[in-house]
Amino acid sequence: MRLHQVLRNVDKFRTVFDFGGRDVAHWFPGHMAKGLRQMRANLKKVDCIIEIHDARIPFSGRNPVFQDTLNVRPHLLILNKMDLTDLSNKQRILKTLEKNGVKNVLFTDCLKQRDDNIKKLVPMVMEIIERQPRYNREENIDYCLMVIGVPNVGKSSLINSLRRTNLKKGRASRVGGEPGITKAVLTRIQVCERPRMYLLDTPGVLPPRIENVETGMKLALCGTILDHLVGEDIIADYLLYSLNRLGKFSYVEKYDLQEPSDDIQHVLKRIAVKLGKTQRVKAITGVGNITITIPNYTAAAYDFIRAFRKGELGQVMLD
Repeated sequence: MRLHQVLRNVDKFRTVFDFGGRDVAHWFPGHMAKGLRQMRANLKKVDCIIEIHDARIPFSGRNPVFQDTLNVRPHLLILNKMDLTDLSNKQRILKTLEKNGVKNVLFTDCLKQRDDNIKKLVPMVMEIIERQPRYNREENIDYCLMVIGVPNVGKSSLINSLRRTNLKKGRASRVGGEPGITKAVLTRIQVCERPRMYLLDTPGVLPPRIENVETGMKLALCGTILDHLVGEDIIADYLLYSLNRLGKFSYVEKYDLQEPSDDIQHVLKRIAVKLGKTQRVKAITGVGNITITIPNYTAAAYDFIRAFRKGELGQVMLD
């Protein structure tokens, strides 16, 4: 099919996503509530707050519960996973955040072995701290930072990257591809010797309830909410809708489609066939039960979502 015919068909795709009356998962485990209480109780030990968030959703999903915390200490916002987002929007992101009162922003890729932006973090933090009083920590020769954020945005990766860059040491925090890996509250980890600097690691904390369904879907797509709480099928459909809306059609070539599609069942069937993801099920017929092979739509949905999270579908900013 010719390109102009394909693009003409794209014009007929959905412009609004139908959430079908779905509610966002209520996910606030006990370790999250405990973590939030202990964060507040330990603020007097902290010189600066480091909030880390996913650069693909720089505005959506930042926990409003943190605002009480951020308003009483210097604050640096880290937008991690910059390698996965569309950085052509960088200036718009910075201007919008500044309008919302966030002036200190740093983009990082903490999984990268050598990230030059990580080298900027300690000098930025020192400059931020020196602008404001250190309260009861004025005489301390060491500096203490608290790392906060919603789950699975890279807090542990940031800590490990800082240690690798500044101390030439290995990882101190476990890193995982799903939310909820860090459950320990306020573990103190050294990340720099000159100046002597420590980070308090904290578990990811979501708001007790996410009111906006689309915000919740963006968080789920970026792996902040466990997939099964929302449903792989709806996450995959929202991903397809988002890619089409943004004109990101790399999935067509990756999965050998003939053209972009707005039909998630068609796309998942194609993925299942290409990857050999099938399942055998029993079917009841008029002459008895038979076993048939059908596409495994759940496995295909998982592969589609994982490809997005790994950057295999291109650099995408959802906000």
